[in-house]
Amino acid sequence: MGTTRTEIEEARDWQGTLLDCSKCERRALLEEGRCHLGHACVHDRYARRIDRFFRWNPYLAKEYLEHPYFETRAVSAKHVELFYLPRLIDDPDETVRQSVAQRLPVNSRHFKGLLRDPHREVRVRVAERLEARDLAGMIGDPDYFVRQIVARRLPVGMLVKMMHDPDPEVRKVVAQRVGSEWLPAMANDKEVAVRLVAVRRMDSGQLKQLIKDPDWQVRYEVASRLEVAELEPMRADPDPAVNELVAQRFAGQCIEGGLPKAS
Repeated sequence: MGTTRTEIEEARDWQGTLLDCSKCERRALLEEGRCHLGHACVHDRYARRIDRFFRWNPYLAKEYLEHPYFETRAVSAKHVELFYLPRLIDDPDETVRQSVAQRLPVNSRHFKGLLRDPHREVRVRVAERLEARDLAGMIGDPDYFVRQIVARRLPVGMLVKMMHDPDPEVRKVVAQRVGSEWLPAMANDKEVAVRLVAVRRMDSGQLKQLIKDPDWQVRYEVASRLEVAELEPMRADPDPAVNELVAQRFAGQCIEGGLPKAS
């Protein structure tokens, strides 16, 4: 489908001015079919049209790294040769720095310099790409979402350092992955949601410590998995749902064992 007249009429630059190909420094490309008003234009305000221009003309990307429009700089960073990227590490716009973080080699000193970028979205890209063994430096990141990504990718042996993260969503991720020997400690977390994640991973031998957990959901999980022989203290649980489950499990044991023979 071709570009409609309406799309061409609406083709404006980043300052809202209607675009005029006759005044463009790249007008020679129009005759070569290497740009198209309203579809592939380096001066358009829409990033997808700028991106299409650079896909058609990647060799020109380096000439727009200092363009006043942040989208133009961000898109050019997607197409320029890698050795040009370090000059954009301190770009004032985070969208540009995100583009840099997505392309810089992860083992370069320039990439690691982005670990302390002031904008969360840039650090998210870093946390997603950084080698897992190098993520320790982001354990204390100020943003909880960045720390969630770190907790998902950090080597299991290092997760103990995040067991007391201030955000419960991060601690839930830790509880999903931490070594089993640390689950009893996480089962004492102040947040029920974290305790539940830990409890669901614990073996029956570890569950006894939670028979009197203050939350019924945790006790219900314990009652559903604890060995029947260990359930006696839960017969009088104050929650009806837990109490009923315990009774059902004892009744089930009687059925499996058979009724006692009449004398």
